[in-house]
Amino acid sequence: MQKLNLSQSLSQKLSPQQIQFIKLLQVPTAELDTRIEEELEINPALEEGKEEKEEATQDEYEDTYEEDMGSDDRDLNLDDYLDDEYGGYKMQGDGNYNSDEEDREIPISSQSSLHELLIQQLNYLKLDDRQRIIGQQLIGSIENDGYIRRDLEAIINDLAFSQNIESDIDEVEEILRKIQTFDPAGIASRNLQECLILQLERKEHPEDPIVQHALRIIHDCFEEFTKKHYSKIQRKCDLNEEEIKDAVNLITRLNPKPGGASDGLVRTQYVIPDFILTNNSGKLEISLNSKNAPELRISRSYADMFDAYDKSDKKDKKLKETVSFVKQKLDAAKWFIDAIKQRQNTLLRTMEAILQYQKEFFIDGDETNLRPMILKDIAEKIEMDISTVSRVANSKSIQTEFGVYPLKYFFSEGIATDSGEDVSNREVKSVLQAMVDAEDKKKPLSDDKLVKMLNKKGYNIARRTVAKYREQLQIPVARLRKEL
Repeated sequence: MQKLNLSQSLSQKLSPQQIQFIKLLQVPTAELDTRIEEELEINPALEEGKEEKEEATQDEYEDTYEEDMGSDDRDLNLDDYLDDEYGGYKMQGDGNYNSDEEDREIPISSQSSLHELLIQQLNYLKLDDRQRIIGQQLIGSIENDGYIRRDLEAIINDLAFSQNIESDIDEVEEILRKIQTFDPAGIASRNLQECLILQLERKEHPEDPIVQHALRIIHDCFEEFTKKHYSKIQRKCDLNEEEIKDAVNLITRLNPKPGGASDGLVRTQYVIPDFILTNNSGKLEISLNSKNAPELRISRSYADMFDAYDKSDKKDKKLKETVSFVKQKLDAAKWFIDAIKQRQNTLLRTMEAILQYQKEFFIDGDETNLRPMILKDIAEKIEMDISTVSRVANSKSIQTEFGVYPLKYFFSEGIATDSGEDVSNREVKSVLQAMVDAEDKKKPLSDDKLVKMLNKKGYNIARRTVAKYREQLQIPVARLRKEL
């Protein structure tokens, strides 16, 4: 038996205009030009240039079209459209970055990739076709940082299945050793220990006692070296303190990632600030980067086309379809221009609120003057949603006389002091960094000692918080900071 039930539910829905604004708000300045060019290409009703005064037709076509064609301003579900296309207009640069998008946007210099350079060196060797294929398979298995982490047995299986070449460990290892003589030194290593050994063996003077001591440490005491147990190394290798110190200094100057941090391509990423701060005799002024204020307008010819329809026979089916297309393009152009303007307004309001909140920092650039500030503080100040402030803060930056800062740099939690005041956790991090920089590297400060020192300075902070801040500052634990 069928039953009818009534139920209520809440759901968040945004109009197409709101979705367009959200996407544009997240686009950083460096990508805005590209986004505008895309819209100009796909929408002939949108043009570059200042708006013309006689834009009355724009309002006329909206009323006329809704009478004849029916209103199409329906609410759209946010989840359905934020990561999709709407109305035939592809939306890109929405701030939800992934590595593929970043790779596509970052300028790439015209240099050979790591794999291409290795293949070139492989071709210089006197190898037969079989050996060359094995070498190419090995080079293809080298990861971005220069290591081969795949098991050689797996590579042998790949050769059998894809190249119909039956091989064995001895043959593959022989060719691998040839590849390990290529530049950069340490390439095609299977682990860090092998990488360091390969680099030491290729030193200009391998017979040098310091090089020999370093090789012995990596060969025989690698685990102790990684843990900085220098006293154990000294006993095991029968070296004095000075010999260990020289050898360790040599090892630490080697390259642990011979392939580089990227995919072997030399990349240059340009940081274009969204805001520019100027200090005119103590008066701070914020301006938007000129790239954030493009001159766009609705095409007069398209507006005239719609005006002509209003004066023609509205019963013509083909003409009606044509006008439907024109109306869609005009709407999209208007929405895009409005979204750009709203973006500019929101960016300025957000940045001005941050400027007022952190005025002391912007005057002298001293991070200890940063006040505790969270997204909610700015959202309440500009009377906007926290998510809007988050979108601005996560993808924008400001140029000051002290350097370029991402906006998220100015947001931090508060730490209570003995005086009852709250200070920014950035101030605490700055003090923590200064303590570590000034410590005796032979007896580095443990987290417990750092906590006590911070407490003496009036910062009420727990050990786990110190450990968290230390990790955020990329400061190793005390044992790994120890030096001879």
